[in-house]
Amino acid sequence: MTQEQHTSSHADAQTDENHIISERREKLKALRDAQRAGQGPAFPNDVKPQHKAEALFAEYDGMSKEMLEPLKVRASVAGRMMLKRVMGKASFATLQDSSFGPSGGRIQIYLNNDSVGEQVHAAFKHWDLGDIVAAEGVLFKTKTGELTIHADKIRLVTKSLRPLPDKFHGIHDQEIKYR
Repeated sequence: MTQEQHTSSHADAQTDENHIISERREKLKALRDAQRAGQGPAFPNDVKPQHKAEALFAEYDGMSKEMLEPLKVRASVAGRMMLKRVMGKASFATLQDSSFGPSGGRIQIYLNNDSVGEQVHAAFKHWDLGDIVAAEGVLFKTKTGELTIHADKIRLVTKSLRPLPDKFHGIHDQEIKYR
């Protein structure tokens, strides 16, 4: 790669990141405007998660789907949204909290229009990776056997203004990489 190509790709990456940051600042402004309009606090400070992902995995991951379902175990977690998959009226998200262990402190959240309401689900679709989210619901296992919380309550706790680092490609700028 020539110096000119390197400089050009760095400028493009910087422009993309600046565009993402400006979009997220607009979303933050919309949250604050909604708060002023009386739609509740933009950033609630009353979030008290009752569980950590690793504790839930340690206690319930070994159970089969059939054993877990009749227990109707309620769980309350909060963490950074690392993955999000929206599929029409249903969505999945992976939250990562501060616990460590085999699950990496991650737990999957499932929500749909019926469980959280159309308005909350529509708002969820506009949340970004990196946002801090609190969720509460009943534990279950998916068809693939992954421990998941079927959320009946979910809310945005903190808006992430900067995008998460690129997971697969790392840092391209050699100067930043070796600082």
